[in-house]
Amino acid sequence: MPVMSSDDFTVHDDDCDEVGDGMPISDLPDEVNSIEDLDCQCWNKYSSVDEI
Repeated sequence: MPVMSSDDFTVHDDDCDEVGDGMPISDLPDEVNSIEDLDCQCWNKYSSVDEI
């Protein structure tokens, strides 16, 4: 499940060490169209947003 960081509103995987305090979200934001739109390394284990 994706988690949005409360510090900078970036989206992370729920087991990411970089997320800090955050809020679970049910879906990725609309502006995320591909895995490249997600900045954190925690998404490297996925090959596409369909896997998330």
